[in-house]
Amino acid sequence: MTDNRQTPRVAPMSYNAQGRPVHTWILSPSTLTDPVQCVLPPDSILPVIFVPGIMGSNLKSVPKKRSLDSAPVWRLDAGLFGKNIWLATNWMGKSAGVRQKKLHPGRVEVDDKGAVPKRSAGSVTALAGLTGKQLEEALVKRYRERGWGEVSETSYHNVLLWLEEALNSAYLPHQWPQFQVAPEHLHSPVVGTGPMPTARLKPGISIPMPALGAKLVSELPPILSDELLARAGYRMPVHACGYNWLDSNDNAAQRLAERIDELIRQYGPTCQQVILVTHSMGGLVARRCAQLPGMGAKIAGIVHGVMPATGAPVAYRRCKVGMRDEDPVAGAVIGPTGKEVTAVFAQAPGALQLLPTQDYAPGWLRLMDDKGVPAMPRQPMHDPYEEIYLRRDRWWGLVREEWLAPKGGEAITWETFADNILEAKDFHDRLIGSYHPHTYVYYGADTNHPSFETITWQMRRGSRFNGPNGTPPDAFAVSEMEMHQVRDDGRNPLYVGGQRQGLKPLPGDPDAPIKEIETSHWELRCLMQDGAGDGTVPVSSGSAPARHARNAEIRQQINAPGFDHEASYAHPLTQHFTLYSLVKIAAQARKPLCHD
Repeated sequence: MTDNRQTPRVAPMSYNAQGRPVHTWILSPSTLTDPVQCVLPPDSILPVIFVPGIMGSNLKSVPKKRSLDSAPVWRLDAGLFGKNIWLATNWMGKSAGVRQKKLHPGRVEVDDKGAVPKRSAGSVTALAGLTGKQLEEALVKRYRERGWGEVSETSYHNVLLWLEEALNSAYLPHQWPQFQVAPEHLHSPVVGTGPMPTARLKPGISIPMPALGAKLVSELPPILSDELLARAGYRMPVHACGYNWLDSNDNAAQRLAERIDELIRQYGPTCQQVILVTHSMGGLVARRCAQLPGMGAKIAGIVHGVMPATGAPVAYRRCKVGMRDEDPVAGAVIGPTGKEVTAVFAQAPGALQLLPTQDYAPGWLRLMDDKGVPAMPRQPMHDPYEEIYLRRDRWWGLVREEWLAPKGGEAITWETFADNILEAKDFHDRLIGSYHPHTYVYYGADTNHPSFETITWQMRRGSRFNGPNGTPPDAFAVSEMEMHQVRDDGRNPLYVGGQRQGLKPLPGDPDAPIKEIETSHWELRCLMQDGAGDGTVPVSSGSAPARHARNAEIRQQINAPGFDHEASYAHPLTQHFTLYSLVKIAAQARKPLCHD
């Protein structure tokens, strides 16, 4: 008897490591005569590579001998209730010396063994018939091949899963839920009755994308049906590329270039280009990568999220007073005081490349007296490298030299630090005004997530109780003081004059604990955030691409409220702007000339 089925039989499809579709089917009884359909996805492949921000890549130690195993040094897996217990357990309370020894750019490398999802998504699938542990192991292998184990699970995996589903779950535009394709947008009638009936979009029609919100829908050029059809000609598997964020972003850019070449070789003639999606400092890495010989042509376009295009003053502030007063929990991991941060940053070219560049608006560092009057000319006037970062003769210079040699660490010299600053300057100079010709940008502009547009030191009267005698130095004298003339333990505030001293217990209570106070002529307090942003990157730096690009490389740039820096890609609006940008980039990408 012939089985007259109403529903066609479709062979399950998965993808191998080269991104090629694999169909599996168990031989059927001879009584089943209806055909088994193998549904083929598009031939052309346009991989999307996600490039994380600073501290967003997993790192492991470089073994002294090849026979020895590496140990995780910076692991960003989600733990209990999505909290990174590993990071907290391994870094909270660690001294500056321990940090300097372990977080050295020459002693770590990318760790690809971080957590990865254990469920299928989009084109990340396993062969049919696998169950339980076998299925889980197959999926883990696929995600690791995609590089997802290199980047933070807590910060990035949700958006990577969302992108993988949005880009690779269906290949016909009328099946994409993010785009409002109405029946009148389609040629009628729909052709075919199989599992993937042909529904062809009419050309030249604007297709709504409601999740962008009314404001952006009114501001951005619409998605056209022709662009959706062009994008539909590609599979767009989502990859990730971690990097050693302690080392120079020049080296990170080289690693990204090698990953791009590797993927183009892996996917074969059907893949000619990739698209980069970046977070924070990953944008600097991608911009530098696009400058490398031959790489610009291999990148179809770049989407930048919350990129510190001209640096961020908060990098200076953390070297001076740490991160405790910004966020006590994150500060305990990254560095609660300036001593811990400096011990790592001073030896890490990548971190120093986040400092405000020559292109950042001058005068972002200031000192105010106790009446709110400027106590010195705003710095820098021309050159932040010589006027702030390499100043050894003023307390407001970037680094206290003694912090380069913390107890229990492995000291670096001032000359090594100076070389790293000059390397940062060279890196900044190469990037000035340089963007890929197809660049899309979003940045935060929210007063509820304030950022440091400037750094302000405020003079306040100190405690004189049993304290220093004599006339306090005036504001000008304070501005001219050297490092050794200001008491500084890497926390807010710094002190001019006086000392830490204990208060004797009150009479009649000899067992009361002795309280300690700081006496001084002046307290120098580093004030909190003063501008809108995303909590890390200020508006002036986030919006810089459209102002500084040499030509018309910035195709679209948007600002939006409602998200903080680390979690910016978790916001629905930024996700859909990223998808919008990917469609626009794919529509003009170079089509492969030949196929397998």
